[in-house]
Amino acid sequence: MHNPDHSQDVTAGEVLAPYLHARAADFLRGLRLHTESVSDTAGAEEAARTLRGAARRIGGTLHTFRPLLDTAWADQLRTELAWLSGTLALEQACTSRLVRLVDALSRLSSGGGPVPTARGTEGGTGLTVGAARAGALLERQLTLARTRAHSASLQALGSARFHAIADAVALLASEVPLGPAGSAPAVEVIDAPAELAERRLLDAVAALPLSRAAHPYNADALALAAGEGQDAPWHQTRLLLRLHRYATEALHTGGEPDSHLYEAARALDRHRDAAEAATAAATAARTPRIAPATAYALGVLHADQRHEVEAARFAFQHAWHRTTAPVVS
Repeated sequence: MHNPDHSQDVTAGEVLAPYLHARAADFLRGLRLHTESVSDTAGAEEAARTLRGAARRIGGTLHTFRPLLDTAWADQLRTELAWLSGTLALEQACTSRLVRLVDALSRLSSGGGPVPTARGTEGGTGLTVGAARAGALLERQLTLARTRAHSASLQALGSARFHAIADAVALLASEVPLGPAGSAPAVEVIDAPAELAERRLLDAVAALPLSRAAHPYNADALALAAGEGQDAPWHQTRLLLRLHRYATEALHTGGEPDSHLYEAARALDRHRDAAEAATAAATAARTPRIAPATAYALGVLHADQRHEVEAARFAFQHAWHRTTAPVVS
């Protein structure tokens, strides 16, 4: 997978270093944006996105190419970057989830699409009655979660733990700690870790029920309920696809990205978002002492988001079969 221009004299470390240096520079830019955005909400959001994206790419590269690096250093920094990116992602996830659910409630209650099968037998009138209260309940619950996530992010960014990460990334911007294999010729050792990441992805995709996902909407209520217990392999595939994409970025710094691979990745992002939104709707429906109409609206909303999960699976299998990655038999 490495650049064919690499000669026998180029080491694996010299191939990886430019990519890691660049991602470390991205991280430091995000840190600078964070420092400058004291009371600027938009600036703070951009800083968090930049920090998150750089942290994911550095962590993914350290994971895939661990055999070529100082393993103790790579494991430590990867763990810390995963903590940081996970913490920073929570607030945006809560915001996106609330927007998704409120928009879906509005669409469903206004007759903007077919009402999916849900618990109970009420019709559109029952949905209209319960939608407003369901939306208010979701807003209270998810706004509270977002506030807590915001506080956690601020606490993380002001912590000694974060400053230690920033120091480690600042070092990475100029020096990549290598293991013995990192000094070997790139043509001998650089492909194996990337190929392993690709093989793990291919194996994960091969285990997915893509024939079932070949239908855009599996509308049967029992099928939707069963699908909810089958989200984990799709989420795992999303993470493996991310690692494969980052490995490809690292080894083809000047190449064009595979648009179909990005399309497949976006479909799995939508899958994750819809699955988590469905869970939020189900959680809200379990709130004690809510009115039957509210519970009904939340049930319809849950079913709607499970339909979105099925649609995202369909979009993924469609994109996957068009990708330049090897076709899974």
